[in-house]
Amino acid sequence: MDNKLKIGITHGDINGIGYEVILKTLDDNRLTELCTIIVYGSPKVAAYHRKLTDTNINLNLIGKPADANPSRINIINCCGDEVKVDLGKSTSTAGEASFAALERATQDLKEGEIDALLTAPINKNNIQSAQFSFPGHTEYLEQLFGQEGDALMILANDKLRVAVVTGHVPISKVSSLLTTEKIITKIEQFNLSLQQDFGISKPRIAVLGLNPHAGDGGVLGSEEQEIIQPAIEQMRDKGIICFGPLPADGFFGSENYTHYDGILAMYHDQGLIPFKTLAMENGVNFTAGLPIVRTSPDHGTAYDKAGKNQANPTSLRQALYMAIDIVKQRNSNDDSL
Repeated sequence: MDNKLKIGITHGDINGIGYEVILKTLDDNRLTELCTIIVYGSPKVAAYHRKLTDTNINLNLIGKPADANPSRINIINCCGDEVKVDLGKSTSTAGEASFAALERATQDLKEGEIDALLTAPINKNNIQSAQFSFPGHTEYLEQLFGQEGDALMILANDKLRVAVVTGHVPISKVSSLLTTEKIITKIEQFNLSLQQDFGISKPRIAVLGLNPHAGDGGVLGSEEQEIIQPAIEQMRDKGIICFGPLPADGFFGSENYTHYDGILAMYHDQGLIPFKTLAMENGVNFTAGLPIVRTSPDHGTAYDKAGKNQANPTSLRQALYMAIDIVKQRNSNDDSL
């Protein structure tokens, strides 16, 4: 009996670079020694993109994960034969195909048919429908597998892990959404994930301020003193090792981040701009705080590169490795109980 982990990969937006980075990643026979791979997508679309890349993958069409051949790259057809690729363009067809794959994969994930999910990039606009009315994958998965506030977006590579308090929200709403209680929740979630998912027994967490220079003692804003600092103090009282609020502007450029196991940013771009500057090619987006494991590359659909065979698959490859590592880490934690 084969005991390898089953990893599901959704194809994302069919008009972007999703299939290109998937095919380039999977064009390595050694991967089937690590796990059983199941692509949720379209054999027709996969064949189209294969002609545009220097890959030679023979996909094994199956109906359900239980039928997967552990020595092959398997694919489950989630789309109709009429699906049409329109490279570099956002279309309703691409959005429907994105959701069809995601819906089937998350159903299998919920039923335990696969062990983890790797999602290729979607277009957050064309995927919107009556079935999907979320800012992104993170919120959709949170609704399926947890409760509001459970999910924590972590961007990670082997040297840097960044989480955010507020995710996919307009910058104009960030300040009003920050509360001491919310920051406490995110610090606790981050600390737990660093322990349970990344195997760090006593994580050191840096907490960034919201305002320029972390408020300069209240001159440039009061959120640090009134909201962020009380959260940090309460976490320290509970034994969590955290520091801050730290000025965000020089934190990454000075390499101060190397002294911490995790960095908690107050909002999306505060954390993701420096992360992607430092780790664009090998960074991974991991959804922590949920009972399931989901990773994705840290880039988007990249319509400007679609069909040109220029996309770098490193981030998606690292997302695959991280999904495997986190599942194994969680299983190890369970075995030690």
